[in-house]
Amino acid sequence: QVQLVESGGDLVQPGGSLRLSCAASRRLSDFYAMGWYRQPPGKQRGLVATITSSGSTNYADSVKGRFTISRDNANNTMNLQMNNLQPEDTAVYSCNAYRWGTPYWGQGTQVTVSS
Repeated sequence: QVQLVESGGDLVQPGGSLRLSCAASRRLSDFYAMGWYRQPPGKQRGLVATITSSGSTNYADSVKGRFTISRDNANNTMNLQMNNLQPEDTAVYSCNAYRWGTPYWGQGTQVTVSS
């Protein structure tokens, strides 16, 4: 059984920063790839960033240069550092992990960017 638990969502002003964390119930090395996705109000869920077990990263164009995904293998945690947040970044952020072709999802954490 795989459990993913997100934390770090909050209300922040435009230009601010947040750090999201995703705690996994297994070693991160058990997952081929992990990632962050987000679902803005009234829209479909979309990719934010992914990271493979080898450390290769991929970002949505809208967050390149502002967001950084990382893996903390010692603490079985994946992180998303978000800088220069804008109102359009408002969404429920969910972490995802693949193991043997099966996707697993966390419950999500709300990020609201507003003045």
